[in-house]
Amino acid sequence: MTTRRAILAALLGGLIAVPPAALAQQPGKLWRIGLLSFGTSDAASETRWKALRDRLRELGYVEGQNVAFETRWAEGQLGRLGSLVSELIAAKVDILVTAGTESAVAARKATAAIPIVMATGADPVVMGLAASLAKPGGNVTGVISLIGPLTAKRIELLRQLIPRASRFALLRDPDNRGSEVSVRAAERAVKSLGITLHAFPARNSAEIGAAFPAMKRARVDAVILGENTAYTADRERIADLAIKQRLPMMVPAKEYAQAGALVSYATDYPDLYRRAAAYVDKILKGAKPGDLPIEQPTTFELVINLKTAKALGVTVPPALLQRADEVIQ
Repeated sequence: MTTRRAILAALLGGLIAVPPAALAQQPGKLWRIGLLSFGTSDAASETRWKALRDRLRELGYVEGQNVAFETRWAEGQLGRLGSLVSELIAAKVDILVTAGTESAVAARKATAAIPIVMATGADPVVMGLAASLAKPGGNVTGVISLIGPLTAKRIELLRQLIPRASRFALLRDPDNRGSEVSVRAAERAVKSLGITLHAFPARNSAEIGAAFPAMKRARVDAVILGENTAYTADRERIADLAIKQRLPMMVPAKEYAQAGALVSYATDYPDLYRRAAAYVDKILKGAKPGDLPIEQPTTFELVINLKTAKALGVTVPPALLQRADEVIQ
């Protein structure tokens, strides 16, 4: 006859016999992170998102174990963002990470409940996404690209490179609300330099192709490429078009210069994505996005393509070469 004491002993013995490894394999929380980009999946974009994933892994988030990623690309099509955000919300993501101003705007329009971390973007206060950088409030935080001040700095550097220039073109996507920040900053910057600024709209590949001959007809001396996530995938063609029209071009990311554009001055984008990962970690551990101050870039890179300079007949001042973080021969 089995006694009560015997039953208890058998139960306790069974618990003690469970291997520690088996206990460790008990299912825990699987965090679902939505990644939303206004741009296209290409090598440059994938490198940036990899920086975020790598940093999250360093922080203890292992894909397939305690984190899963849901990735959506708008392919530069503004009209797709709304449906892509809806897909991510339906996938029950715990947090959204956005690349590009338009992605952040679309995400905030769709939800005030799910935390949103910007990996790049224009001033969120100007865009109506945050009350202030120090105290965002709401559900949006992260790191920004410092579009306005960088646009002004690019114009200053391009003038040093082409000192006799008096007419600059600004190529920008008029449907990208963040590009308005570039336009305003550029307009302010050229006034003190005695430069005339001509804005050329380009929403898609066809309009990009038409813009460069139009710039040449307008007799501009150089081109500023406005920040637009959707342009990145077309960077080689954009660089080639500028060279074909013999137009020196300043670009907003080093990938363009590496693809053949004359010069870039930009933040270290992978670094922004790594920093965005820290926000994700804090929020998943209980922090409120509205309490986390929005950060600005701290690392900037000047890249000069000497091969393109020679093709365009541009002599790069020694002082600029000495300042360059990378010189492409």
